[in-house]
Amino acid sequence: MLDPDLLGTIARAAEPLEGLQVIEIGPGPGGLTRVLLGSNATHVTAVELDARAIAALGGLVAAAQGRLTLVQANALRVDVAALAPPPRAVVANLPYNIGTALLVEWLQNAGAFEAFTLMFQLEVAQRICAQPGMPAYGRLSVLAQWLCETEIRMHVPANAFTPPPKVDSALVRLVPKANQPSQAKIKKMGLLTAAAFGQRRKMLRGALRGLGGETLLHEAGIDPARRAETLSVPEFERLLLALGREPG
Repeated sequence: MLDPDLLGTIARAAEPLEGLQVIEIGPGPGGLTRVLLGSNATHVTAVELDARAIAALGGLVAAAQGRLTLVQANALRVDVAALAPPPRAVVANLPYNIGTALLVEWLQNAGAFEAFTLMFQLEVAQRICAQPGMPAYGRLSVLAQWLCETEIRMHVPANAFTPPPKVDSALVRLVPKANQPSQAKIKKMGLLTAAAFGQRRKMLRGALRGLGGETLLHEAGIDPARRAETLSVPEFERLLLALGREPG
């Protein structure tokens, strides 16, 4: 993405950045990096796997006068929160092939971040923000909305990128909620949603059989004949609470 106006819009969507340590994934030629350096963020840390991009950004590091750190690494193998002290935020045009995996990983420790402002392919953005009953609603929707306030800030056509991808994109803003659950609860919610959405057309009495089935559902006050895509996030929270009371 090279359009300075569009890059500026992305940076503004990430505001407020004052006093924050900003982490960018996949800076590529550095278009967004330059805009972030022009903001009032305290520091920018950019994670890039491609050695050619790292070399090309060398001049930008020198010009940033200590406000830019480049890290050559695979973002999937990096503890992103460990790259910068708090308060920290992630602002990035994520690589499509790893965007969902990165977000799921970051959500496990969402409370360590002030916010995430992320570009995804449109389909993934819709999944993150979908409501119950929508075709896009699924496990990612529940996990993201359980832990964060989510919002699609803007749609971006494919021709805004060079070279253009085959799909449109969207910018999503996720702000972690003040009260984050324990790691044990996050892990259990992951298991619960994986089971519930594992077979989307299956009634919950069957989908959750391995986690307590009808007993669990009655404990949570949920009709066993319903399907996962009809349950709201608060209803999944009720299931999680009931699961915590189940033996084992």
